[in-house]
Amino acid sequence: MRRFFTSESVTEGHPDKVCDRISDTILDEILRQDPYARAAVECCAAYNTLMIAGEVTSTARVDYEAVARNVIKDIGYYAGDFAYDKCRIVTLVHAQSPDIALGVDSSLENRAGGEKSDILGAGDQGMMFGYACRETEELMPLPIVLAHKLSKRLADLRKNQTVDYLRPDGKTQVTVEYDGKTPVRVDTVVISAQHNTKVTHEQIERDMKELVVNAVIPAELLDENTKYFINPTGRFEIGGPEGDTGLTGRKIVVDTYGGRCAHGGGAFSGKDPTKVDRSAAYMARYICKNLVAAGLADEVELQIAYAIGVANPVSVFVNSFGTGRLPDDKLAEIVKTLFDLRPFAIIETLDLRRPVYAETASYGHFGREQFSWERTDRVEDLKKWL
Repeated sequence: MRRFFTSESVTEGHPDKVCDRISDTILDEILRQDPYARAAVECCAAYNTLMIAGEVTSTARVDYEAVARNVIKDIGYYAGDFAYDKCRIVTLVHAQSPDIALGVDSSLENRAGGEKSDILGAGDQGMMFGYACRETEELMPLPIVLAHKLSKRLADLRKNQTVDYLRPDGKTQVTVEYDGKTPVRVDTVVISAQHNTKVTHEQIERDMKELVVNAVIPAELLDENTKYFINPTGRFEIGGPEGDTGLTGRKIVVDTYGGRCAHGGGAFSGKDPTKVDRSAAYMARYICKNLVAAGLADEVELQIAYAIGVANPVSVFVNSFGTGRLPDDKLAEIVKTLFDLRPFAIIETLDLRRPVYAETASYGHFGREQFSWERTDRVEDLKKWL
């Protein structure tokens, strides 16, 4: 059966990603000084103004405005009303609500005399999802892997001045055709790249195909029927927050699996690891990747759900889409047996109190080996169940 699936990505200069990067860089600066800080930092960027808001309880002393300006400069906004040295920055940050802190500081189980891993309660209720499959060496879906690589290529060409007319904002989209569950070709590529006023549309089309698409997508996946839409409106000169409002946490599908699996709705950026929106989603990816790498399934989705202030998850659900070597309920039991899913244990397992988050803010939180949740160090333990 032939079917088509599409995923998108955006560059680090996209207004939503500008906000994600600032939020996560502030978080990193806080954790560098105070690994046990509580933080949930969000940004809104519109036209010439950046608002930094959220809750921070910490001994760290961070100049939020200075961090934000450095990020904006590093991304590449040197000119215009949102230039790093020109934009207006408003800061609205206060301490974490004491009502929330009650359940995080000491979980329901801990108050009943629990063990060490019961110390922390979940920072919120909600459900988090992880996913892995055999489509790529990253054990990620092919459409989102290609979309991220195209976006990263756009940024690299701009920053190294190979293509000097590019500007920071940009989006990519890839449609892959499948034969059953096997990707066989790329059907459609969409690239929207911000540019200066001097370049022609014809040159942009030519350069994007030659220097971006052909440099990223394997030739065997492209054919004479592959469709290309390069800056399909005909012009993309106004970009970033001057062109569209940006918000932290709005690109949650870009950040995860490109729409291939379910999403609980919780964003990642700016949140310290006591927030299970982030840490449990990372743990779920870690578990799924190890399950697939160990051969227990070719494709697997994991849901973990929590109640605020409670350490143990309220449910664990596994869907192997019919590819499991064991029944899904058995896989769920294996997950609960081998992996400690309490927030304190997740933080310890993945070493999440470090300033590693700014690097996650662009080009996906999953599928890149530098992150601890991408390790496959539980494969041998899992193979014993086969």
